[in-house]
Order: sequence, then C-alpha cells, then structure tokens
Amino acid sequence: MANEIPQQIGPYLIDEVLGAGGMGTVYLARHEQTGNQVAVKVLSAALAREPGFLARFNREIDALEKLEGPHIVRLIEHGVSDETYYYVMEYVSGETLAQRLQRVKRLSWRESIEIGVQICKALKTAHNAGIIHRDLKPSNLLIEPDGTVKLTDFGVAQIFATSRLTRTGGVIGTPEYMSPEQSQGRRVTRQSDIYSLGAVMYVMLTGRPPFTGRATMEIVRKHSFNQFDSPRSIVSEIPHWLDEIVCKCLEKKPEDRYPDAYVLSLRLAEVPRKVDLSQQSAEKSAPLESDTAAETLPGESASPAPGEVGGTLMRDLMRAHVDEAAAGSRWSRLFDNVWILIGLFLLLIVGTFTWYRAQQPDPHDLYERGQTLMQEPMGTAWEKAQQECFEPLLELDPEQWEPRLQPYLTQLELFELQQSFARSRERLLRRKPQNEVERFVLEALQHETEGEWTQTDEVLDSLMELLGDAPEREPERQFVTQLHSQLREERYRDNASFPLVEAALERADALAAAGETHQARQIWQSIVTLYDTDPGAAPYVDVAAERLDAEQDLLTKP
Repeated sequence: MANEIPQQIGPYLIDEVLGAGGMGTVYLARHEQTGNQVAVKVLSAALAREPGFLARFNREIDALEKLEGPHIVRLIEHGVSDETYYYVMEYVSGETLAQRLQRVKRLSWRESIEIGVQICKALKTAHNAGIIHRDLKPSNLLIEPDGTVKLTDFGVAQIFATSRLTRTGGVIGTPEYMSPEQSQGRRVTRQSDIYSLGAVMYVMLTGRPPFTGRATMEIVRKHSFNQFDSPRSIVSEIPHWLDEIVCKCLEKKPEDRYPDAYVLSLRLAEVPRKVDLSQQSAEKSAPLESDTAAETLPGESASPAPGEVGGTLMRDLMRAHVDEAAAGSRWSRLFDNVWILIGLFLLLIVGTFTWYRAQQPDPHDLYERGQTLMQEPMGTAWEKAQQECFEPLLELDPEQWEPRLQPYLTQLELFELQQSFARSRERLLRRKPQNEVERFVLEALQHETEGEWTQTDEVLDSLMELLGDAPEREPERQFVTQLHSQLREERYRDNASFPLVEAALERADALAAAGETHQARQIWQSIVTLYDTDPGAAPYVDVAAERLDAEQDLLTKP
C-alpha cells in the first residue's frame, strides 16, 4: 500500500508520522540499538530520481551535519535504505509556530520579539556557514516547552537549491513567506531570509501573512509589486519601533532590508527597552507636575508684603550688578596670564594634529570595509571597494597589501570583463581571452547574446565544476556565480509578462476542477515542454509541474 507506514528505515524503528509535505514525510522513530528518539525525514521518490540528485544530496548533507547551534535542529546522519533516501534529525518535543498560531491566532508583541530574536540567532549561525535557508516559515519553527525556538529543514533548502526547480531560475519556498527575488528565480542572499523572517513576524503580530491570494501566482505577484498594510494599522498596540522593523524587513529591494540577522536581532532587542523607558518617563512626568503646583502651599503667599517691594528690588539689582562685575574681572585676570595663553595655544596645536590624524583612515579599517563591500552583489559596491579602499591601500604600501588584495583584484578584473560586456558586447566578444576562465566566460556570454540560454547555463555550470573547491579559486567561483545569477535576472526582467501561459494555467485549473483531468494534464505538460528553459517563466513551470506530480500521485494511489 502506498500510504502504509514503514516499520523500519535503516537502523531506525518507525513509531508514527509527524508530518508530510511535497518534499517528503517525517516520522518519529527510535534507533534500534540505542533507543534514542529521533525524527526521520524520507525524501519523495520523484525528487530522488532527478539527475545529479545523489551527488548533490551527499555534498550538501555533509556540510549540514556540521551546522550546530542552540536554535537549529541538529542533523544527525543520512543514508539510503531500499532506494529510499532519508536523513535523521534530533527530535524536538513541543509544537510548531504554525500550530501555536492556529491555536491562539496571534501572539503578543513581546512574545513575537522573543521568538524573532531566537530565529535571528539561528539564521546568523547558518549564514556564517554560507547556508541560506530559503524556506523560513512557521511550520519550520519548533517551540520547545521551555520556550526555546529551533529552526529546521535546512536540508531541504540546500539539497534542492540546484534541482530542476532552480536550474532554470525557478523557486524553492512557500509563497506567503517568499521574498520577491526568490519568487522571480533570481539569486537569493541572506537578505532573502530576512524578508521571510519579516513575513513570519508579520503573521505572529497580526494573525495573517502580509499577502494572501487564491492562487500561488497571485501571491507571488503581490510580494513583488503590491504594498501590504503595516502591522500597526491592524493591531494598534504594536510599538511603532517594532512596526518600522517589520516593514524594513519586508522591503522589495534586498539592499533596503537589514544587512544580516545579527543587526536585526539588535534592533528587535531594543524595542522592549525603548517601550519600558518611554513608560517610565510618562509615569515620572505626572508627579513632577503635581510637585511643581504644590510648591506654594495653601495659606502662604508667594509675593512679598507691599511695603517691602521697593527696597528688596533695589537691593537685588545692586547685588546682581556687583556680582557680574566681579565675574568679569576674574576672567580678565585669567587671560592676562601669559603662561595660560601659551598652554591654550599648545592645546590648540595638539587638538588640531589629533583631529587631522583621526581623519586619516586606518589601513586595516579600509581593508575590512573593502571586504564587506565585496560581499555585496556586483555593482556600485564593488566599484567603491576598488576606488575607496583597495587603491589607497596599494598606494600606501603595495608590498604589504598587494598579496592580501590579490583575490579581490582578480574578482574586480572579471567584474570589469562583465561590465565591458554590458557596455559593448560586440567589441568584447572579439577580445582575446587572457586565461582559461576568461575563455569560457566569453563563450557563455556569446551564447547569452545569441539567446542560447541552455548553452550559457551548461558552460557556466561546467566551469564551476572545473574550478572545484580550491581556496585560491574562490574569487573566480564567486564571480561566475554572481554573473550567472545576473544573467538569469536579466532574462526574467526581459520576459516578465506571460499572459498566454497565465491564461493556460487558469484554464487547466478550471478543467481539473470540472473533472476533465486528461485535458488539464495536457495543458500542464505543454507548459513544462515549451517554457522549461525560459527562466522568466520558471514560476509558471513550477506550478504546472506541481499539478502534474499531484495528479500522478492520485493515479498511483490504490
């Protein structure tokens, strides 16, 4: 039976089903020898049949097994049993964030911040290891009885990041929590996870995601082009500082969001302190006003007796005049002292010199700033790194800095090659390559110019394989990865409107709802056949492929 629970997978005895989804099924299990309770995720057979899956599975799982942190569900091991691929995770008792929200609808803003900070810590651990989650959502967040939050399903995000869904610019993720760049098949970064965390914060605070819709593509379009209601407009007691943080996380452009999870965690942690301080200030101001009003007691007069007014007034004016004259004479005597003037002059010289030295950037600060800029996507940030950081360092001490800057200088040379391609493609393609990497990059760009996208992808993917994992090849690998992502983004931008395929999907869904599954399958298959190599249409291809897989599962069920 297709829906039977297996008795054993590898060395693990299966107890019950914990959950199931498009990627596979999760079981509660025990190790047959130690009796340790674990969660075993069995991957779907359809995914395991994809070309190159086995190599990708082993490579990514090996890296994920080293990913450890107090807010990450630990990956214990992986294996294959009777052609069934699985991986084993620590079992976390408690409930998912999705289950809690289903039970209570929404959380208080303080509890939402506590959970958000813990998610930030999990993302920081993953991002520092070079892993982007890609599918952050409430059902992937486990809450233990003591309130500890743990993030899971990193394995799915990485293992399938280069599968059929993404080789042509497609997507992995859940529409309600997916960043605009991810839904468009563009390159994902740590800011993509920040967007998803913003959507999770939004649903915790308001009880609903920022965008909803009847179909996947409708939600995807809203994330890319629509404006959501601010959380505070829905729940008025949310502090405006927290409202601004969530809105910043949900900015359309990645560069407008927080740069990383650590900075976001600091901003979230500041909110309760700001609220508490503002409340304390408000409480103190009320008694202060009362005390001021009570300084004149009942029965007492704040005014002098009528007969005393003239004499008191004249005495006070004379005293003020004498005091003012005495103060002026003391300052005059002070500045009449020549040694004091010399001392002030020396202080002025030292202060000027100190200020001038402070304006000169520290070489190590320049280097670190250049490193940070080079982590950004290719473009203005790279130009700033070259002009404002690396060139001054080379002028300052070329012998010391050139060896350390060489990897970045190589990246910048390749970046200039790409920029030349954007400015004058024909002239660049006649250029003689300076090395093997340039040769294959130029070959890929030639294919791209002629609209041969499949050949472009094949050349760049093969080049990445040749570059391997050697540390000295890291600059070339980063350049090729970013170039490939940028080319895909341009394809999507140039082919962003697909009225024909949108109408076809709607027609197929209507046919399927009416029971005409054979005709619906023909339409879905046609979409996959015609648009599979078009990165701009990747979201539509993914929807059609999902419909086909779902229908196939129904046909195979007894």
